Amino acid sequence: MLNILFIHQNFPGQFRHLAPTLAAAGHRVVALGMHARPGLKGVDHRTYAVQRRPVAGQHALLRESEAKVLRGEACAVAMLALAREGFVPDLVVCNPAWGEALYVKDVFPAARLVCLMEFFYGTPDADVGFDPEFPVGGVESRLRQRMKNMALTEALLTMDQGVAPTAWQASRLPNPFQPKVEVVFDGIDTQALRPDPQARFELPALGLAFAAGAPLITFVNRNLEPYRGYHRFLRALPTVLKQVPDAQVVLVGGDGVSYGAPAPQGQTWKQIYWGEVAAQLDASRVHFVGQLPYADYQKLLQVSAAHVYLTYPFVLSWSCLEAMSLGCHVIGSRTAPVQEYIEDGINGHLVDFFDTEALAEAMIRALAQRGQDAALRQAARQTAVSRCDLRTVCLPQWRSVLSRTMGSPV
Repeated sequence: MLNILFIHQNFPGQFRHLAPTLAAAGHRVVALGMHARPGLKGVDHRTYAVQRRPVAGQHALLRESEAKVLRGEACAVAMLALAREGFVPDLVVCNPAWGEALYVKDVFPAARLVCLMEFFYGTPDADVGFDPEFPVGGVESRLRQRMKNMALTEALLTMDQGVAPTAWQASRLPNPFQPKVEVVFDGIDTQALRPDPQARFELPALGLAFAAGAPLITFVNRNLEPYRGYHRFLRALPTVLKQVPDAQVVLVGGDGVSYGAPAPQGQTWKQIYWGEVAAQLDASRVHFVGQLPYADYQKLLQVSAAHVYLTYPFVLSWSCLEAMSLGCHVIGSRTAPVQEYIEDGINGHLVDFFDTEALAEAMIRALAQRGQDAALRQAARQTAVSRCDLRTVCLPQWRSVLSRTMGSPV
């Protein structure tokens, strides 16, 4: 059996299923992260602490790099402590985006290093410069993007194997390193995330109660922000609510920022774009519910008549595949990597990210097709089951990659 170390700033992150699976297989599994979390079965979860903030007045192009060096250093200290306890990993699995992988090979030179290469910044036809509402700042933006890749480039050089969640995300990596990377999605528990025609979503505090068949439009993000098309979605709602008088809308997501720049002047993107459209529609039919408990989120999608998933060309959200697994009628943006999973008219619908009229028409059409779109919903679920199922597809793929990396079964 192997000693296996997982490193992720927000552990478990993408490793929430893989780490306990390897522990259940008999391996000794230790994890490093910045925050104490409820334990995963069989995983010895430790924390590391960054000792200081980046220096005030640091060169603007070095601020993020210094933050990553500080995290890498903190991880090195924690790894040395593990070594003093007698734990020396045979295998290290890490998301290197925040700098934690920088010194793995210096502390444990004999360990095999597998890195989850989630996103390489600054490549053509990706997120930066995609949205004309947020123009890039010329060469300064390109310089910042290069520096964002510092820790990722070092990981590409030192890792023994890389994994990317989608083919498009893998294609963003520099060409010389792409042979070192295999495509393996994180995995969706399609057995737990199933359609339920008897489902009912209730939120008594807001007076909400919906059952399957209701004219309900859903939109889900960790935070409501431009990267995930919040502004494009809101701008389509006045037309939809005017033409479908009984339609209701539920938006799930926080007020913060997960990706991209913060909103200006202390506002939130949620406030800014809601203020743009609020006077054009019946606000009593649009419900902001914040971040839901997972069971409530699941029930909401089970009763959804039209689920909208929009994104810049960027990391694909779990929620897109979870919605498909739940048999949603998904309306997605015609952007990478959404197009890897949604085929227009077959297992969902695709619209141009910037085409407000097309998005509104797609939502109106989906509401009109309630009860007549079973084939499309079944095809969406079948896509999730056949390509992203946690136990039959993704975990076996992960273990195959790790086995080849180690040269023996993992």
